[in-house]
Order: sequence, then structure tokens, then C-alpha cells
Amino acid sequence: MNYHIADPSLAKGGKKRIDWAEHDMPVLRLVRGRFQKEKPLEGVKMSACLHVTAETANLCRTLAAGGADLVLCASNPLSTQDDVAASLVKDDKFKVFAVRGEDHDTYYSHIHSAIKHKPTITMDDGADLVSTIHAEYPALVGKIMGSMEETTTGVIRLRAMAVDGALKIPVFAVNDAQTKHLFDNRYGTGQSTVDGIIRATDILLAGKNVVAAGYGFCGRGFAMRARGMGANVIITEVDPIKAIEAVMDGYRVMTMKEAAVVGDLFCTLTGDINVVRPEHFKLMKDGAIVCNSGHFNVELDLKGLAKLAVKVEKNVRKEVDAYYLKDGRKIFVLGEGRLINLAAAEGHPASVMDMSFAVQALTTEYVVKNHKKFSPRVYEVPEAIDNWVAELKLKSMGVSIDKLTPEQVKYLASWTMGT
Repeated sequence: MNYHIADPSLAKGGKKRIDWAEHDMPVLRLVRGRFQKEKPLEGVKMSACLHVTAETANLCRTLAAGGADLVLCASNPLSTQDDVAASLVKDDKFKVFAVRGEDHDTYYSHIHSAIKHKPTITMDDGADLVSTIHAEYPALVGKIMGSMEETTTGVIRLRAMAVDGALKIPVFAVNDAQTKHLFDNRYGTGQSTVDGIIRATDILLAGKNVVAAGYGFCGRGFAMRARGMGANVIITEVDPIKAIEAVMDGYRVMTMKEAAVVGDLFCTLTGDINVVRPEHFKLMKDGAIVCNSGHFNVELDLKGLAKLAVKVEKNVRKEVDAYYLKDGRKIFVLGEGRLINLAAAEGHPASVMDMSFAVQALTTEYVVKNHKKFSPRVYEVPEAIDNWVAELKLKSMGVSIDKLTPEQVKYLASWTMGT
């Protein structure tokens, strides 16, 4: 079979969801219109390892409009929208390998299915696809023109590969584009994380002590949204610069050990491993809620928590597991420690993914046209792509901005004109 999905009969609902998202993705629609005419990806075999959502479906449609022969697999076991996957197979004839709730072995079998497509371009959300190609398919590496990576976690992994001399293909850090991380990470993660937490728990955030681990753009977005809903937000950090910024933004900053005692809700947004550990769980209140909005399910030490527990009760609510400790306290874990905004909600709103996926599509075109110039390293997205996407997004929002006058341009280019 050239696909593996949960239920083909869900396609009708999936198509409605995809079409609904498309209404709020005007920049990507413009890219698709040009791609349809120019076919810049004609003959390109692509494998994409992404969250299989309605927004991703619209990216896939855009890439296919440009001529790409695309295979899609899931980048997270709990992020797939099964109705969207069904529609992509039935209505758009894509090869899709994604089932919500798939286990570890199935997850990687799907990645292998995408690799067997023998891509010349890859697209990643966390670098699992690229790292698997490097580890297990070395003969394929030389045929890949480049890859696009759209997450902070993935860019970190790929830069580590580059430092070790292990990276053998050019990679573009789509995550680091201005029109991606300033908006997708901050406003998208902020809103969708709060959405996922509330859907899973039905708690009132107002008056709660909410602990955000990490004050990168994802952490800033979540902290801002939680505070906007009346929470008392606490930030934990390891970076002194970010910690100062959080203090000056009006948040309390403390160690996780200090925060563990007072927190009602904990959310990790760091991209690192074991941010909340047994020594922290031991200090938490009865009924404390912990979740993760970083890419992988490694930020909460759930194995350590399980060792502390005398009982684990699954699904006390949908996407909520209860860990009972020896002294009678309960700690609630959301979404099995995976991305709460996709495990319990629908991920980032289409409007913000519009920019991220327009950057993905345009960078893919740029790589195809210029791949002979690149060596195996991590590249930034060209500024021209960022600016073009930003200008179109403003236009779609009905917003106009000023332009520099010739006099201003001259002044900014001069070093002789002082006071």
C-alpha cells in the first residue's frame, strides 16, 4: 500500500477542515497560484515529515501544485488529524503515512516509508527524517539537494550534526526566518498551548500559578497568553539574558525547584531533556498539572515520575493521566508529555501557519533553483523571502506602512551627517 491512515471514511470531514483552514491562508494561496502556473518543483521527489494537520495539508497542496511528487509522514505520534490524513489520500491522492496515536515502531516505519520514496528534497519538523536518512540510508544522502527544517528543536539537532561533521546535506533553518519564529513560535504556540491545556483540563487559568519553563519565543508566547487570562506566571530559565528579559517583562523568575513548590500548572517549552525531574515532582502540590509544548516528549521525566508513583491511572479525562504518589498526592500529566497543543487541540491557527508554510514553499523553490551553490551546512532563509512574505501578509490584513523617502535612504547610508 502507498499509504497508511486510520480510517478512509473520515475524508469528508477532513476536506471540510482543510478548506476551512485555507480561508485563513491568503499568502500560501498566492504562492500556490504562481506555482500552478510556473511548476518550479516539476520532477522533484519530496518526502515531508510534518504534523499532519489541516494547515500542513494546504502546504502539501501548494507543493504538489508546483509539480512536486510528495510523500507525507507524521512528525509526532499524537499530532495527526486522522480526518485530514484521510482527505489527503482520498481527495488529493497523496501518499500519507500517519495515524494518530501510533506507537514508536509504527512511527519509524512511517518515516522509512517516506524515505523509500527516494526524495531529492526533504522537509522536516524535528529532524527525525533527516537524521534517519543519515544513520540508515547513506547512499541516499548524495542525491538530496537540500532540506527545510521548521522547528527550534530540529535546527538545534542539525547544527549539532554540522558541528560534529555528520551533516551531509544543505539544510535551511526555516524556523529561524523572521516571519516564522516571531509569529508561529510566539503567537501560534502561545495561543494553541493555552487552548490545548484548557481543552484537556477545563481549568480556569485566572489566579493560578502557571510555571513556564523556557523563555524563548515559544515560552514568551505562552507566558503572554497565560498572563492575559489572569494567571500569575513564573518563568524558569538557564539563560541569564532571557531570565533578565523575563524579569523586565514583569514575570517572576526562579529555579524549577523553587517553582515546584508553588506552581499549579507547569508547561515546558525548552527543547531540552528532563526539564522537570523527580526532585521537582516530589515538591509539587496535590493536583499539580504538568504538560509539554516543546517538540519531543523528553522534557518531562515521566519514567522518573512513574517510579515515584504507586499507581498510574490513564485517561481520567481525555489526554489526562493521573500519577498517584506514595503520600496520597496526585500529579496530572497531559497528552503523555507530548505537544499539548496538538495532542489536545488543533495546533497553531491557520493564519499564523500561513506565513510559516509560505516560507517553507518558497525556500523549497529557492533550493531547487540554486542547489548547486550549497554545501552541507545549516543556512538561513534568504531575507528576500522573509520580506516578501511579510509584505503580502500585511496586504492581506489590510495594513499599509510607510516607505523611506530618498532623503531618508541617503541619511541612513551616510556616516558624515551627524548632529
